[in-house]
Amino acid sequence: MEWTLKMKSRDTLIRLRRFQVDEKRRRVTQIEMMMADFQRMASELDREVAHEESRAGISDPAHFAYPTYARAAAVRRDNMRQSAAALDGQLSEAKAELGEAFEELKKVEILEDRERSAERAVEAARDQAAVDAIGLSRARA
Repeated sequence: MEWTLKMKSRDTLIRLRRFQVDEKRRRVTQIEMMMADFQRMASELDREVAHEESRAGISDPAHFAYPTYARAAAVRRDNMRQSAAALDGQLSEAKAELGEAFEELKKVEILEDRERSAERAVEAARDQAAVDAIGLSRARA
């Protein structure tokens, strides 16, 4: 009875740790995807700014006739890059949390392996004792 409760408890703990690792992994992936989207949008805005500057023939943002659309696109591009940079800190934190969750999972899995090995050794010793007892009883007979 105690053994089955221990097994159920251990299995529940392992499932919990695996769920936590999966959640942390999803969070890392989500942040990476958001950063990639921001970088992609910033690149598109770069192309739009360059196109607008070449169309107007003015590439100096300080020039009085600099295209308004190019100025607005450049501001949006810079905001995208700042957002991506802000996510970089979150990504580092999320990766660290993933590493910690993975370590916790490994600790529990190693403990489970050790306990199962010990259980198998006890079982093997019992089996060997039974075989030895049979051998002794036959030898006496």
